[in-house]
Amino acid sequence: MSLHIVQEYLKPYAKDSQIIELSQSSATVELAAQALGIQEERIAKTLSLWVKDHAVVIVCAGDCRIDNHAFKDVFKTKPKMLKAEEVERYTNHTIGGVCPFGIPKTTDIYFDESLKRFESVYPACGSANSAIELTIDELENIVPFLSWIDVCKGWKE
Repeated sequence: MSLHIVQEYLKPYAKDSQIIELSQSSATVELAAQALGIQEERIAKTLSLWVKDHAVVIVCAGDCRIDNHAFKDVFKTKPKMLKAEEVERYTNHTIGGVCPFGIPKTTDIYFDESLKRFESVYPACGSANSAIELTIDELENIVPFLSWIDVCKGWKE
């Protein structure tokens, strides 16, 4: 179902035919990188969090994690992941396939600066065995994100 949402979402951008459906799982950064034959950092992982009483998703590079201090500086609250049973309600996708495509309008989307290191990245496409390669420009033009933020660590030199 979620893959279908993404296909429909990407159709107006003529990107639906570029979805890569894998024969193996891509549910984690490590599995996705192995399945696609790329470095883990080029996986665009989508994290689902609460900002006070509002769900947000943050798309970041696969080699980073939330920096609690930086997150609090930006959002004025501590990061708190959505519970497994909340993820689909606030993202339209299940864990392992969460992506920035087809997100409900009530959930805000942010891009982390960690993605800007790459010409292209690979976000999931709504299932635990799908992905798409997009340039950063394409990602910016396809996803209705609010802003670029710097809330991740583990990737800076």
